[in-house]
Amino acid sequence: MHIETQRLIITEFTEAMAQSFCACSLDEDNRRFLPDEVDETPEAARARLTRLIGYYEKADGPLVYPILLKDGTYIGHVEACPIKEGWEIGYHVHAAYTGNGYATEAVRAFVPVIAGWLGVKKLFGICRAENVASHRVLEKCGFQLLVHRSDKYTVRYYKEIP
Repeated sequence: MHIETQRLIITEFTEAMAQSFCACSLDEDNRRFLPDEVDETPEAARARLTRLIGYYEKADGPLVYPILLKDGTYIGHVEACPIKEGWEIGYHVHAAYTGNGYATEAVRAFVPVIAGWLGVKKLFGICRAENVASHRVLEKCGFQLLVHRSDKYTVRYYKEIP
């Protein structure tokens, strides 16, 4: 995987990214919206990265890729994860880099590439009801609202891939 946009590079993880991966996982937004993806130590992050890197050889996911600025700074990740209905995309940009359009830029570039690689014609996006920024990213990237329930986990979007 190697995708370049005007400002970003999406590529494969290396274990050398463990420190940055850990720092990103510890930010307040990640703790709040993705509590199962928090690594409290660089060692825990390295262990998770090792598992994630192993999935690059398979097509069963999760398939998680770092988002880097063009200067190589790690700012977050994009991912495709298998769900009952097919594949869900996800993303997280470190709080220090939010509000700059990086998540939207990364998702726009990632969606057609990962959909083609997986051979799928539909992707889903699932986010918490209170995560307004995540809703906006999905909507800007052409995802359509599918289900909005009152509980915090079931705001679901989908995107048909041409």
